[in-house]
Amino acid sequence: MEKVYNIHKSVLQKECLAFLSENFSQESRGWFADLTFGAGGHSIAFLKNFHEAKLIAVDQDIDAIKNGYIKIEEEGLQSRLHLHHTNFVDFPKLIAEKYQFIIDEYKGFAGILLDLGVSSHQFDCASRGFSFRKEGNLDMRMNQSDDMAETAADLVNNLSKLELEDVIKTYGEERFAKKIAGRIVDARLEKPIQTTKELENIIFHSYPAKLRNGRIHPATRTFQALRLAVNQELKVLSDVLPLLAKMLSDGGRLMVISFHSLEDRIVKHTFRNIAPKGGEYNILTKRPITPSDNEIKENFRARSAKMRVLQKN
Repeated sequence: MEKVYNIHKSVLQKECLAFLSENFSQESRGWFADLTFGAGGHSIAFLKNFHEAKLIAVDQDIDAIKNGYIKIEEEGLQSRLHLHHTNFVDFPKLIAEKYQFIIDEYKGFAGILLDLGVSSHQFDCASRGFSFRKEGNLDMRMNQSDDMAETAADLVNNLSKLELEDVIKTYGEERFAKKIAGRIVDARLEKPIQTTKELENIIFHSYPAKLRNGRIHPATRTFQALRLAVNQELKVLSDVLPLLAKMLSDGGRLMVISFHSLEDRIVKHTFRNIAPKGGEYNILTKRPITPSDNEIKENFRARSAKMRVLQKN
């Protein structure tokens, strides 16, 4: 049986705390929100740093929720950390139904965090199907308890050649999208593509031989594209950012950590639309915050992280 959650290093944790500390003292009462709880690193760090604060966290991954309940009890945070199993796009609905007093009494959240992408646990757990480095079912659903959601195998085996090419090109920015889509369609005529290694092999041999062993594995962009498509990650992000901005208290800060250019581009342009000069909001990061050399040395997966911060004035 695979371990529920491995040891996880939260990306840009010190930088998140620094941004919050500028407007929120350690003894202040107020509320934070962590909309991608994962292994709980950011949430627990916030509450340990801000002794009187409380926090609402959500995650659509049932493994994160199960592990989270154990962590909350271990840390003695049952009265301060409230964890819910839901997608962050439904966070405004959750607040309206169960925590409206935060908006009414506290005038919103002092800090909201979105740490996008896939957790280390999800990558390392072969049965989740996110990684081409381990054999597993071609799943890629963030919420595996949603039986109605399409898996990566569903997309790979059912989309037309043109649809597959569009997904791989749009979400993966893959220059060999057309050839990869064609090879996938040819392969599935013989038998359905069901595992990560089956798909990785097809993609690997779609690349020109001289480019197959470069710094970036040939399957990287296609796997990213399928994950984004399965979970509708870019649409969810675009939809929720303006709603989250409205839920900030005066001086409250919305922090978004992304891991590839498509996500970062959405955050960058959405923040610009929310915060025109002289308006109600202000962008605190002219350039995105990136991990230090020491953090990358300790956690190589942090290397592509970028954080942008929006403040309600």
